[in-house]
Amino acid sequence: MPAYLVGHIAVKDQNQWSTYVDGVKKSLLPFDAEIVFRGRQVSVLAGELPYERTVVIRFSDHVTLQDWFRSEDYQALIPIRDRAADVVIAVYEDVE
Repeated sequence: MPAYLVGHIAVKDQNQWSTYVDGVKKSLLPFDAEIVFRGRQVSVLAGELPYERTVVIRFSDHVTLQDWFRSEDYQALIPIRDRAADVVIAVYEDVE
């Protein structure tokens, strides 16, 4: 069953963020993951969402997503991510 990584992002340093995004794209290649959506918030119609950006990445399954997250390539990007933005990352699976 596909698993989806959803990231909510508030960028603090655009240059560092660009470096991180480029690294993530490369790190995803061995895991056959697909960036489904990456965008900026236009408005919030109900509630509060303090993050201006969102990304959704689809993996073949939860195990593959975890393998990517724990990979050396991705782990090396975490310090850049933490300097570049405030990020909340969650994992979702389809509800049947």
